[in-house]
Amino acid sequence: MSVAMRFHETGGPDVLRLEEMGIDAPGPGEAKVRHRAIGLNFIDIYQRSGLYPVPLPACAGNEGAGVVEAVGEGVSWLKPGDRVAYAGGPMGSYCEVRNMPANRLCVLPDDISFEQAAAMMLKGMTVQYLIRRTYAVRPGEVVLFHAASGGVGLLACQWLKALGATVIGTAGSDEKCALAHAHGADHCINYRTENFVQRVREITNDIGVRVVYDSVGKDTFLGSLDCLQPLGMMVSFGNASGPVPPFDLGLLTQKGSLFLTRPSLFSYTASRKDLEATSQELFEMVQSGKVRIDIGYRYALADAAHAHRDMEARKTTGAGILIP
Repeated sequence: MSVAMRFHETGGPDVLRLEEMGIDAPGPGEAKVRHRAIGLNFIDIYQRSGLYPVPLPACAGNEGAGVVEAVGEGVSWLKPGDRVAYAGGPMGSYCEVRNMPANRLCVLPDDISFEQAAAMMLKGMTVQYLIRRTYAVRPGEVVLFHAASGGVGLLACQWLKALGATVIGTAGSDEKCALAHAHGADHCINYRTENFVQRVREITNDIGVRVVYDSVGKDTFLGSLDCLQPLGMMVSFGNASGPVPPFDLGLLTQKGSLFLTRPSLFSYTASRKDLEATSQELFEMVQSGKVRIDIGYRYALADAAHAHRDMEARKTTGAGILIP
């Protein structure tokens, strides 16, 4: 048996219910994993709320780390006792034990803890594909990264700084801006007291930035376009303030023949080869000390609804985890 946080209908945090589930032996190509820590991410909220439709009933969660207890037929690259971590694949990480497709599991280096892994896999691999593949940031380039004090943002500030970029972040308070600065942001704009478009233009001497990474969505989308240089790239990868409404594509021409993409980690790590390359680069950045994993908040698995409320109210900074 396994305790799991499930939902039978979409809605607010109160739809999450702690239930017992039976766990079968792992099937062909599967591995049974006992979680030691579970990641918290905004995609969990999007799925629970119905913004991202999923089949119901469902177990929440998309990221975890733990120990392999058993493997199914055909799994030769994992064995019981192996330390593993994952992000993506079938949802359902808010639980004590689960069966996972073995080809979505990454073997965890001994010097990275389960809590670090659960806090970094989805966020860290997201940063990797955003700044290394979606738009390959080069030394000296100026980058705007919204929500710089969030779990993804703090990792991105460090990694971008290690690449030699100039990082402009945004956050919702002076305290959060200080946190972004402490993680490598050269500038941080408090969007509650400052106009971020105006400040970006001032910082860049009205040139604008080469790329904007925007996980906020509705509230920042059009302003983000105004921060770009001609031929710049807008990377919209989240909807923390709500989905971006329909808009006239002609705006991209009017604002300088801009590029726009809406990527996802799951597309960038769909193949085993890409998953291994992405996770390996993340592991190396953490092991080198260039990127540190700061866990800002911990909750018991049974308190997942409380965690979701705090995330939606933007009360959290850094990465958060559930402890089963």
